[in-house]
Amino acid sequence: MRKDATMTLSHALFPSMSRLTQVLMVLGGSLFIAIAAQIAVPMVPVPMTLQTLAILIVGLTYGARLGAATLVVYLAEGAMGLPVFANGAGTLAYMMGPTGGFLLGFVMMAFLAGLAVDRGIARGVVSTGLVTLAVSALLYVPGLVWPAAIMGKTFDVLWLHWMSPFLAGDVLKAVLAALIVTGGWALMKARKG
Repeated sequence: MRKDATMTLSHALFPSMSRLTQVLMVLGGSLFIAIAAQIAVPMVPVPMTLQTLAILIVGLTYGARLGAATLVVYLAEGAMGLPVFANGAGTLAYMMGPTGGFLLGFVMMAFLAGLAVDRGIARGVVSTGLVTLAVSALLYVPGLVWPAAIMGKTFDVLWLHWMSPFLAGDVLKAVLAALIVTGGWALMKARKG
């Protein structure tokens, strides 16, 4: 068993995690993210969803490897045409559209959030909150580079329409993810103690 400082919540809940358990977790995590993607506030050019909140929770709960695997499966589901993205979208063509950078960045987001847990960096509310804020900010790199490259968008347009309207919501979702996961740890410790 892993040391508590580097244990994920999923490993604490399922200490002898079998391959079947991992597969079920990945599928359940991708379903969780797909449902969160449907909870949206209409905005232009992309809606604001609870998708990133779910991705952060999955990464922080599963760890880097299982979190990234969950997002790869989620993207594969969308590429196959399943309606897992915002507003029930789900095709390879959609993935190549304006939000493609964010979609690909989701794998990085889950991986980095999980890596912070795996390395013992994200432990308490404050450290986990700082991790989720940093990882959320990093998502803007592929998210904005993509439309700049494929659509020729300039930084002022990207800032005005693709970034600034979403910042407050992303900060809120990052803080909520930290509170939810650290709350899960607190509940688990209270049950044991």
